[in-house]
Amino acid sequence: MYKSGLIELEVVLAVARLGGFRAAARELGMSSTALSRAIAQLEKRLGVRLFNRTTRSVALTEAGAQFVAAVSPALSEIQQAMAAVNDRRATPTGTLRLNCAVGAARAVLVPVVLEYLRRFPAMSVDIVTEAHFVDIVGKGFDAGIRTADAVPRDMIAVPFGGALNFSVVAAPSYFAKHRKPRTPQDLMSHQCIRARWPSGALYRWEFERRGEKLVLDVPGDLTLDEPTLMRDAAIAGAGIAYLWDATVADDLAAGRLVAVLKDWTVTSAGLCLYYTDRRNVPAALRAFIELLREPVSRGDPLHPRGQALGAASPKTR
Repeated sequence: MYKSGLIELEVVLAVARLGGFRAAARELGMSSTALSRAIAQLEKRLGVRLFNRTTRSVALTEAGAQFVAAVSPALSEIQQAMAAVNDRRATPTGTLRLNCAVGAARAVLVPVVLEYLRRFPAMSVDIVTEAHFVDIVGKGFDAGIRTADAVPRDMIAVPFGGALNFSVVAAPSYFAKHRKPRTPQDLMSHQCIRARWPSGALYRWEFERRGEKLVLDVPGDLTLDEPTLMRDAAIAGAGIAYLWDATVADDLAAGRLVAVLKDWTVTSAGLCLYYTDRRNVPAALRAFIELLREPVSRGDPLHPRGQALGAASPKTR
């Protein structure tokens, strides 16, 4: 059960923000029945209805909207004061909520997140993967993980993993039927596995060599928005794919894929963990940041503190 001494106010704000009792109950660690009872008790004491409820929706009444607008800033200040005191504990406790793309989650899961849980057994970690960029503050996340060039300017960014390198790859079976491209322009006569941004726009393949830069809208009958699917399609001989090195490293070593245009491939900004600019960074998040910043001890080239893994599309936004 979620306890704070301000549960009724927190319940109202959670329902107003998430638009439903079930979602608010999940976030607060309560049963839907207990949450509904807390709201009913508060409405009874106030003598007004805060929410209009139907079987399909929950919406603030006019009085409820005024109440939320008045209470929200004060409750935020109280929570920050409580968090500042709580953060003086030597051992972090509670739940750390992270939002990131699938590839970024893959990059930190085993070497960082699992190590974090081992070091801090009183902590739990909730990772939500989304290709689309979200407002981490509005959605109740402690931090997000995206490529450095996608982090909002008003956030504090913690870079890790260094630059991201890319490869242009295809299966040996594909190149058995098609001549390998020698220049990026040769791709225009090939079947390419096209990539779609979370926004819906198609990704244009980027190349660079000795100061010369090219951006190509490559042709192809297959368009995907997830890198593991692109990798699988490439291995199956569907065409040429443009992916992070780490996504296809094992396949290149095993001969399932072959890299081409090696002297034309580019690098991009590495991953960053980011969070809102607050005076009191929670102990749980601070401990995670410290772990993320630790130097690689085993010299593992695929360790996220040495090189990030995966992608949400060719580049994680």
